[in-house]
Amino acid sequence: MRYAEPVEVKKFGRNECVKSVLVFAVNYIIVLALVSLFIWVNTIGRAGEDFIGYIDGNFNTVIYLMASIFVLFFTIYFYYFFEDKSVLCTVKSIWLIFLLLDVCVVICYFFGYFFNIYSRPIALLALLALTLLGRRDAIFLNVIFALMMFSIDSFSNFSNVNEYENALNITPLMTFSAGMVGIFVASRVKTRIRSFLTGFAVCLPILAMTACLEFDRGQELWYLMLYGLEAGIFSSVLFMALLPVFEVLFNCITDYRLRELTDHDAPLMRELKDRAPGTFNHSIVVAHLAEACAIALDEDTALARAAAYYHDVGKLRQPEYFTENQAGYNPHDELSPELSVDIIRSHAKDGFELIRSKHLPKILADIALQHHGTLPIKYFYAKALKMSDGELNIEDFSYAGPKPQTKIAAIIMIADASEAISRTLPDRTPEKVENAVRDIIEERMDLDQFDECDITMKDLTVIKETIVSCLTGVYHSRVQYPKLKLKRKEEETKENG
Repeated sequence: MRYAEPVEVKKFGRNECVKSVLVFAVNYIIVLALVSLFIWVNTIGRAGEDFIGYIDGNFNTVIYLMASIFVLFFTIYFYYFFEDKSVLCTVKSIWLIFLLLDVCVVICYFFGYFFNIYSRPIALLALLALTLLGRRDAIFLNVIFALMMFSIDSFSNFSNVNEYENALNITPLMTFSAGMVGIFVASRVKTRIRSFLTGFAVCLPILAMTACLEFDRGQELWYLMLYGLEAGIFSSVLFMALLPVFEVLFNCITDYRLRELTDHDAPLMRELKDRAPGTFNHSIVVAHLAEACAIALDEDTALARAAAYYHDVGKLRQPEYFTENQAGYNPHDELSPELSVDIIRSHAKDGFELIRSKHLPKILADIALQHHGTLPIKYFYAKALKMSDGELNIEDFSYAGPKPQTKIAAIIMIADASEAISRTLPDRTPEKVENAVRDIIEERMDLDQFDECDITMKDLTVIKETIVSCLTGVYHSRVQYPKLKLKRKEEETKENG
């Protein structure tokens, strides 16, 4: 599915360690406060029992509950310490993890309190974590969530207000199995309607365990089975309701959000279509090429498509200075090569700033900044050489960079140049297109543009073949129509009559 907004790689030093431990401590206190709230709610209306009285009478049990939650927090910290220190380096990522846990714990508790323990949306955490953090983290956090719910159910007074003790004993297995089904079923889900249908798959292990545990309850079993169905459906419904909130709060990128951003009615896309139609059409073709390349390389197709749509939005600052938006008049004819270069290369930085100012995912801004790398702008460099007596520093006529940092950024760089050069070819046969695309890739290799990303020679060959195939299909030749003017039947009858 999708993952949280990629973060800049930081070294995990002493400061980061101290900061992460403090954030964990704060979240530990928050969870204890939530558990205290649950215990207090459970004592409301119960004769002869109050919150302080329960704590005094069950002090050892409460300490055991606090210790079990502490062990779970300890486990989370060391999981990320050994598996992905970048999470511990970023406070926002830590808060995302614990907010997911807190929200899901609260929702599951109150569903169990006001409705029925079998109705709790226990797969909600797994679905959210899968979409926002990835499959591996979702599996781990699903285990943590199952154990946390078991600890709260078993070592608080929740059991005193729930008559289904069998369900309390099997809480970890039920939560784990429902979450795992949700993770593996929803991994390939790309639409919201299929996300909703995932709820029916999630409820299967819940229904099976309910039937096994409560088979001796007679007709009441059917009501419990309905509660189990409710648990699966509400897991998917609440997932779809809460996902946009987390997307906005933590600026996460998901397939759903990327599809919304590439809708032609998205604000920047609508502005690009109105003010720079040539750039908009160019971006659509580049998106087609980038998506095909991403599929061929098993990369993130939704991200490649969105990055291609937004890679040239910086041209909105001065759209008339770019060839695809001109209609006969070229304002560069009246400017010096140096000024023209400043205008042209600024669109990469302008795109980065514009995307960030709209609070869109940073990875789209990064690719907009990187898609020309440190390439020279050869047209104006050659023009300046003709007007100059001495040598010129080619870096003064080059993009500022950085070079592509990811494979998708490299794909956008190649697709962007390939689409542009294909429009200039008088002969668009597959052989001519292939030669042009090969020259583009070789030039960028000679200029070390792919040194900072993990792209391989095999990947570049696949990209070349994919782009050639796509461009041949986009700019295919057509049969020339005969120059024959047809007349209306009335006119033809009048002439013959």
